[in-house]
Amino acid sequence: MAEVRGGAANPLWWRWLGLSAGIVVADQFTKWLVLGRFRLGERLPVIDGFFDLVLAMNPGAAFSFLSDASGWQRYLFTVLALTVSVALVFFLRRPGHTQLHLGLALILGGAVGNVIDRIHIGQVVDFLLVYHGTWSWPAFNIADSAITIGAGLLILDSFQHRRGDEPQAT
Repeated sequence: MAEVRGGAANPLWWRWLGLSAGIVVADQFTKWLVLGRFRLGERLPVIDGFFDLVLAMNPGAAFSFLSDASGWQRYLFTVLALTVSVALVFFLRRPGHTQLHLGLALILGGAVGNVIDRIHIGQVVDFLLVYHGTWSWPAFNIADSAITIGAGLLILDSFQHRRGDEPQAT
């Protein structure tokens, strides 16, 4: 998609919401499958010595941040995710580059996917586990992946040099 210039709203912004909705559906569907198949902590090797499916519950944020708190973090992260989601919809409506909008849409879908878990069951369902030997990455899910990829795209977009971005000589 081409860049939209000027002050008008992005006429295709609703397509980005469709992508976000697709992320939410994929995230919730995969979590539903895992919740129906696994017991907490159960693992199914997919790529021996590297990747397993596992049922893990995370009451905290990324990397289990604040997972040991007494429960208040559920409300904090829910309000934070909902606030960020509203802001992301606002930013998707603004003109910008495809890479920027793709990143925003992925983050929005991931945020909504995880907030549904927090509202519905009080914690986030994680089920993808990457490991080697005794080392393992914290379990994650489709929503977390979308957020990470989206954040990476926003970072890359911030480094893009585009015509017209140069300061004007006075």
